Amino acid sequence: MNHIKQLFSVLASWFNTHFAGIGKYLGWLNPNRYIKRLDWYIIRKFIGTYFFAIVLIISISIVFDVNENLAKFTQYHAPLKAIVFDYYANFVPYFANLFSALFVFIAVIFFTSKLAGNSEIIAMLAAGVSFKRLMRPYMISCVFISALSYYLSAYVIPHGTVIRQNFETLYKNKKKNTAAENVQLQVGDGVIAYIQYYDNTMKKGYGFCLYKFENKKLMSHMTATEIQYDTISDSKNHWTAYNWTIRDLKGLREDITHGSKKDTTILMEPTDLVYSKGQQETFTSPQLRDYIYKQQSRGSTNVVQYEVEFHKRIASSFASFILTTIGFSLSSRKRKGGMGMYLGIGLALSFAYIMLQTVSATFAIKAGWPPILAAWLPNILFAFIAYWCYRKAPN
Repeated sequence: MNHIKQLFSVLASWFNTHFAGIGKYLGWLNPNRYIKRLDWYIIRKFIGTYFFAIVLIISISIVFDVNENLAKFTQYHAPLKAIVFDYYANFVPYFANLFSALFVFIAVIFFTSKLAGNSEIIAMLAAGVSFKRLMRPYMISCVFISALSYYLSAYVIPHGTVIRQNFETLYKNKKKNTAAENVQLQVGDGVIAYIQYYDNTMKKGYGFCLYKFENKKLMSHMTATEIQYDTISDSKNHWTAYNWTIRDLKGLREDITHGSKKDTTILMEPTDLVYSKGQQETFTSPQLRDYIYKQQSRGSTNVVQYEVEFHKRIASSFASFILTTIGFSLSSRKRKGGMGMYLGIGLALSFAYIMLQTVSATFAIKAGWPPILAAWLPNILFAFIAYWCYRKAPN
């Protein structure tokens, strides 16, 4: 028994000697080192009010949406299960995340003005808590909200948008663009594809041509009366050509081969051929990045809306930091006349921020602005406003 105790004593001494430094560094990762009781108090109020605002406003939006679309749901015989799970289950996260910045601002103004009205902020400042230190729990809450907002917009909502748009096509008579005419695109280095007419519903094209060039000279020419995309293939870009003919040009000689059916790989997909309004919202961020790179490598310039959507998802996630700073700076002081005027100023600023996001995206698409500038311009402008409010608030 004594030998066992001595063994454990030696092991404990060795562990303390060799891993004391690790324990010291692990202490820096302990959240209780940075988040105190005051922080937890404000974080709970912030997050709770934020979700309460979302539930309240989205509930009102659902009531209005049901009232507006009930006639269409009845006319097109939409089943209750599809209305609840296909439409509204995807309607809620989409619009909640779309106006997340506004919900953040409303939450900050609401509970911070209540803290100020109850003289709680005065007590915190009198206890030696600086205005800068008081901002810490707000910024920690913003980290959580921003991460959640980006994850939803980049990975979750795009899948739900596909289901919601399909529901609207069936039961709200919002017809999607399912066909394209005279489509020509570069599908490889020196390889040009042309389709006279493409039906996205059947994933079938008519009047297909494929040209292969080397040093600006035509080397091969393939034609097919029909071309069908293989939707059940394990690999992408798998097509089947019907009534095909291939002409290989070798100097003055021409070799011609033809057949009734041919399986081939062509570096194009149905999403490259048909564009429908809002299509960029149905792609996850990795899919958007790959699509933009693929289209740019083909020399396509019609990817501005995709680039704007990609950068806007990142930029929008930082909106909570900016509007939280503005809201906290405006509502942290107890005022005799109440918060009416400052609440109005704050709401005007938040609506101006959301409007500028829309306007800058439109200018990027219509006027040729750089997409990254259009996405980040609202953040840049309102960051200066937030900094000015923050500097003026302690005074």
